[in-house]
Order: sequence, then C-alpha cells, then structure tokens
Amino acid sequence: MTTKTEQPLTLNHSIEDVDGRVTLRYSQAGVAELTLNRPEKHNAFDDSIIQLLIEKLKAAENNESTRVLVLKSNGKHFSAGADLNWMKRMAQNSHADNVQDAANLAKLMQTLNDFQHPTIALIQGATYGGAVGLAACCDIVLAQDNARFCLSEVKIGLTPATISPYVIRAIGERQARRFFLTAEVISAPEALQIGLVHQLLSSYEALTNAADAMIKQLTQNSPKAVTAAKKLIADVSHKDLSSELIQHTVNGIADIRVSNEGQEGLSAFLNKRRPTWVSEEK
Repeated sequence: MTTKTEQPLTLNHSIEDVDGRVTLRYSQAGVAELTLNRPEKHNAFDDSIIQLLIEKLKAAENNESTRVLVLKSNGKHFSAGADLNWMKRMAQNSHADNVQDAANLAKLMQTLNDFQHPTIALIQGATYGGAVGLAACCDIVLAQDNARFCLSEVKIGLTPATISPYVIRAIGERQARRFFLTAEVISAPEALQIGLVHQLLSSYEALTNAADAMIKQLTQNSPKAVTAAKKLIADVSHKDLSSELIQHTVNGIADIRVSNEGQEGLSAFLNKRRPTWVSEEK
C-alpha cells in the first residue's frame, strides 16, 4: 500500500512504497521513482523481479499524481541483465516454460515502452543484456560517462530476441547489425553517438542534477499534451504517409485544441500568464 507523507520536492525525498529488491517512490512533484535495489548482485533481474517491475509500473501509471517516471538503480552498476541462477533454471525447463518466461519479459518491456507519461532512465556502470532493453524502452536516457552497454546474448548462445524491437527502434537496424552480432562492449560516448543515450554526465551527482533539470522541464508542460505527444510518436513512427495517417493527425490536433488543457494553454499564452499546471516557483 502506498502511504503519503509531506516531503520536500526533490528527486530523493518522496512518498514510499517499498519492496526489498525493487522500490517505487512517489514525490509531491508527481515523480515516480522505480529503483532496482540488488547492488550485491549488480542489479541483475530474474522472473520475480520482472513481475515486481511490471506491478510497480502499473501502480505508477494508475496513480493520478504521476507525471514523470524515473528508472534507476542503487549501486555501482545499472544492471548486469539476467540473473545467473534464473538462467540456469530456465535452461533446464521445457520449451513451454521458456515461452511463458520470455512472455513475461516481453510484457515488462511493452509496459515500460507504452507507459503513458515521460520516462527517464539514469544509467551508471554496466548495462548488459536485457537491461539495454530497459534503457531503450525509456523516452530519455541520461548516463554517466563511465557507463558501458553490451548486447551480450550471442556470447552464450542466445539472441536479444525479446528486447530487439525496442533496441532496434532506439539505435537503428544498421547499428543493430553490428552490436547484436559482435556482443562488443559499447562505451558511453559510443552509446551517445548511436542514439541509445541522450546525454552524458561526469558523475552520479551530475546525473541526478540533470534528471532534476529534465523533470522540471517536463513538468512545465501540459500533462495531457505530453501524454498525447508521446502517443503521437507511437502512432506516426514507421507508418506510411497515407491519407488515413494525415487525418489521424488532423483529428489529434483538433481534439487537443478543444480540450480543457488545450484551452487553458492557449489562453495563458495569449494573455501572457502562467498556465495552471506550472507552479509559481518554476
């Protein structure tokens, strides 16, 4: 159960809903923090952690106060990917069990990718295997300049199948044709160059400060317009420029212009005042 208490409006002070290995915290500023908390295992995940992540993502999305989701981890590394004991167990299971197991990971990726509010990933240290998929599913990725990424699956006779739709959308087919096959380590500057990362920071403190600045930037915007803009990207990307698509965009702008927030935003702009969703301290 989520309990609410008065806390300062900063990234690290928030309302708390805690499970030992995964935490979900809410702040008064509308920021939901989802944190991997297995530093002793380099934040590797297994089937139970995947389920916890899905549940907490849904809880954050269903919380009416949520405006931004921050995905991060405690410890030296963001995530080493799949837990070794989980991999050993699944290797001994049937094909049907492996299908179900992979479907749960696919559900996690889709749930994060389709999260209706903006998502920000904070990356430090190693981000390997399925954890690259988590980063690729987020809208904005901020990373420390010591971060490193690896699509390491082929080294152990596997493929990054479940995360592939999201990673390929993030880095493009051309880069995937290299990094899916070589399993080489991708440095933070390389990750920036290929589009997996948006910004590099020199320290973890700088990383959290950049996240605070990004949250402030996002929360100055109309919540409903931001959600609609995120959906617009999904609706338009990789689609043929057809009359149906054009009409969809026409209907979209008409719908939001006559909405309450659309009317408020236009009124505030024309009257040179703050819209209601921007607090005075911003």
